[in-house]
Amino acid sequence: MAKVRTKFVCNECGSESPKWMGKCPECGQWNTLVEEVEQKESQAQQRLVGVLSKPESLSDISDNIEERLSTGNTELDRVMGGGIVKGSLVLVGGDPGIGKSTLLLQISNNIGIKGLKVLYISGEESAAQIKLRASRMDVVSGNIFLVSENSTWNVDAYAREMKPDILIVDSIQTMYNPDISSAPGSVSQVREATLGLMKIAKQDGIATFLVGHVTKQGAIAGPRVLEHMVDTVLYFEGETHMSYRVLRAVKNRFGSTNEIGIFEMGDKGLTEVVNPSEMLLSGRMKGASGSCVISAMEGTRAMLVEVQALLSHTSFGVPRRNATGVDYNRVMLLMAVLEKRVGMQLGSSDSYVNVVGGIKLNEPAADMGIIAAIASSFKDKEIDEGTVIIGEVGLAGEVRAVNFMEKRVNEAAKLGFKRCVVPRNNLNKLKDKSGIEVIGVSNVNEMLDIII
Repeated sequence: MAKVRTKFVCNECGSESPKWMGKCPECGQWNTLVEEVEQKESQAQQRLVGVLSKPESLSDISDNIEERLSTGNTELDRVMGGGIVKGSLVLVGGDPGIGKSTLLLQISNNIGIKGLKVLYISGEESAAQIKLRASRMDVVSGNIFLVSENSTWNVDAYAREMKPDILIVDSIQTMYNPDISSAPGSVSQVREATLGLMKIAKQDGIATFLVGHVTKQGAIAGPRVLEHMVDTVLYFEGETHMSYRVLRAVKNRFGSTNEIGIFEMGDKGLTEVVNPSEMLLSGRMKGASGSCVISAMEGTRAMLVEVQALLSHTSFGVPRRNATGVDYNRVMLLMAVLEKRVGMQLGSSDSYVNVVGGIKLNEPAADMGIIAAIASSFKDKEIDEGTVIIGEVGLAGEVRAVNFMEKRVNEAAKLGFKRCVVPRNNLNKLKDKSGIEVIGVSNVNEMLDIII
């Protein structure tokens, strides 16, 4: 009998090693090498080799705009750049129970109602289980075809026989290629299964959705090469015990990665949140210090977000600092500006900063709002509930201009706010004030004199 040869493959980068090592020599990650049976290349390559295509000149290739198919969901269409592109490969990841399968089943219903065929491959549930969920969600389309399957060979046969418009595979970690001797979910299986599905999508023009499991750290399980092979990577964010979900594009070859979609989980599945600003500000407590509203940009969308700060005196030598939804180091920098440029002695206070609604703020336009919330809590003086604060703060305490100011101000006016505090440089260029009072400031001291 031929001797069975094994190799060790890294779960992170996919590099191979003839022996086990605690640290991957390529990516430097610890305890990521797993043992797999080495596969003969000739057997695997025979199934992957296709018809050679003739190279074309760049000037001869058509540059027509790709055809897009609407999912029937405005939020999802925005995140994907306008809809589903024919022949695209989309990876959807997120925590267990976050709503990945629910969203894809709703998309299947919307597309099936238009008369297009959807093939739903489930490697985790039976067709009867999916039918129960579909009945609860009022999914009634007769153009959705379900099959419980794990072999990529059979998936390929189903796809080529039915020629569906949309192919959904739930999940990629349960698929396996019989040519590979390792278990489903291993590096080799995930890579080969994705490669086979990519060939189906590109050669037959079938838009394919893959559901991906995530690790404890929140990254998609399997080799990192999985995210490089697909065209779009969508991540579901949010807590399972909360009803709101945020869908974000981490990678998108057909659109921007700055857009987000907000959904609410209900008895009938996921519903779109048309006005996220109103949702994020609902339940805001009146008359409380340390609360400030800012206008943040997510792609082309302006959203009003509440930032809260709580400062309390500590009897310990080292005060505690905590930041949720904003960068911790950025908050420490802004507190240093308050101490140095404004004269607030924050060294004897524990400080906690939180962005309401699970939103993560990564743009500098939130700086002035964070400073206002901290100062309001420190002095125990409330900020007028009809005020929105927008602006970037430098180390000298100066307030710098930010982009998309008209969209930010219009969003504040639409929700009934009366006043906006903005950088003075933006005030000079602002044309449409939407009937709201706009006040320009040049430094942090001016801003605090106005609001507190």
